[in-house]
Amino acid sequence: MPSADAPVRGRLLVAGEWAAPRDDFPSRSPANLDEVVGVFPRATAGEAAAAVDAARAAFPAWRRTSRVLRAECFDRLAQLVKRDTDSLARLMARECGKNVTECRAEVVEGLHMVQYVFGTGRLPYGEVIASEIAEKDAYVRRKPWGVVAVITPWNFPFAVPLWMLGPSLLEGNTCVFKPSEDTPAVGQRLVELFAEAGFPPGTVNLVHGDGGTGEALVKNPGVNVVCFTGSYEVGRHIQEVSAGFPDRIVAAEMGGKNAVIVCEDARFDLAVTAGIVSAFKTTGQRCVSASRVIVHESLFEKYAQVYAETAQRLRFGDPLDPGNFAGPVIHQESVEKVLRYNALAKAEGATVLVEGGEVRSVAGSKGCYLSPFVYRMDANASARVLREEVFGPHVALVPFKTDEEAAAIYNATEYGLSMAVITEGYRRMRFFRDECEYGMGYVNLPCIGAEVHLPFGGVKKSGNGHPSAAALVTAVTHPTAWTVNHGTEIKMAQGLTTAIDGGPA
Repeated sequence: MPSADAPVRGRLLVAGEWAAPRDDFPSRSPANLDEVVGVFPRATAGEAAAAVDAARAAFPAWRRTSRVLRAECFDRLAQLVKRDTDSLARLMARECGKNVTECRAEVVEGLHMVQYVFGTGRLPYGEVIASEIAEKDAYVRRKPWGVVAVITPWNFPFAVPLWMLGPSLLEGNTCVFKPSEDTPAVGQRLVELFAEAGFPPGTVNLVHGDGGTGEALVKNPGVNVVCFTGSYEVGRHIQEVSAGFPDRIVAAEMGGKNAVIVCEDARFDLAVTAGIVSAFKTTGQRCVSASRVIVHESLFEKYAQVYAETAQRLRFGDPLDPGNFAGPVIHQESVEKVLRYNALAKAEGATVLVEGGEVRSVAGSKGCYLSPFVYRMDANASARVLREEVFGPHVALVPFKTDEEAAAIYNATEYGLSMAVITEGYRRMRFFRDECEYGMGYVNLPCIGAEVHLPFGGVKKSGNGHPSAAALVTAVTHPTAWTVNHGTEIKMAQGLTTAIDGGPA
């Protein structure tokens, strides 16, 4: 039997058939770039088209399957995820560099999505609406669109695909899944579990590859819905291409410039913990990570001192060591990007509190490790570091005087994904709830930590009005009106006459 850590041989799954392995590109561990987690095939445009065709062919039978029986597939999937939780977490830690404790929590989050989908299978999926006419019954029913392309990021390679695949499949759609080229092994293992759970051939198809594979899916007219999580630039391109297909829906979540607001009445220790966890869990590589902590001036000096001291004590190291707080960033390009933003902060006038940078001595390996970079920056509308997403262990502490100023600082970016406010005042909480621009808000919590039964999405550059997780159902189905006359005569709403010859009805 091969070792549990043996390299994965990547394969495509189309119409229930696993293709022969091809070694087109490697997936390397960001904790040690010499470690190859697996080798994978890069799907050609023809292979991507075949996957869409397979999903299209499987759609009629799947949508006609009882919704309850579709949900039963997810019950079987849930048992498999429970069985493999530890091995999935270990594979994820090796491939994406998140600490294994975070990876285990992500597997549990994916399990929660599967359980949620199974649970909703026996719940109503429409409404009964009153009609003006007593003899009429009116209904609103949801119908699946057809084929859903699911394109997901590396940082949540298990949970985010399930946020998209779960609602799509339950409602009767079929799917083509392209995991990130940085985490193809986790994506493949997830699809293997779908196959083992007994999802019919063609309902879930797997293609590996980079942006070229994603482009082939997005340009395919057989795709009805594109579910995407990633950068704004790629999300915007997907929406632009999809505009050429009149019946195409795009559900896109495209990052954030998130913040924790620490008010003058905040519980101090809670505020520090919320700020640290928001900024540095997953090494700052969540779309909801905070790269700004906006602190009332009365607390600022003490908060900055304790925050900086706490950040310096965090252990960044081997993701398989549960004693570490976080692991590496995903690849060398990410290292270089974060370092550029660290330098930009200095050029834009930051006062550096913790001089973060590249760490070359972690575990004696060739890993992509960075330490926290923390700085003070007064509110400045022209400062790019206060407006642009960094996606790494880089955080600005920004002082404010009034609640109105804090809300203005929070809103002074083109993104609007996640925010948290730390306060003991219910009126102050309500002010920030109503005045800040976000998709997910938290009180006395970090700005990370979404739950699957809530919408996950944002406004402005962060999203396009189609949140993921439980709320994805509105994107992967369309509502239809169905009206039935139980009378023996035709009676019309609004008093419309049914006379054919122009005389009385």
